[in-house]
Amino acid sequence: MIAGYTAVRVFTATRAYDRERLGDEITRWIAAHPDIEVLRAEVRQSSDAAYHCFTCVLFLRAREA
Repeated sequence: MIAGYTAVRVFTATRAYDRERLGDEITRWIAAHPDIEVLRAEVRQSSDAAYHCFTCVLFLRAREA
């Protein structure tokens, strides 16, 4: 259980090109939102015969002043 979060941000990528850059995209988003604190990150991977999808879920709350 995750207590105290007030927002969730989901990042997903299916194509290989996008999966390779997903970490950089998440890092840029976090840097652009210094008022947000990441409480927890969960990474999921799903696949079928043709596709592999990575999902990163960030559980967030506003930083305390």
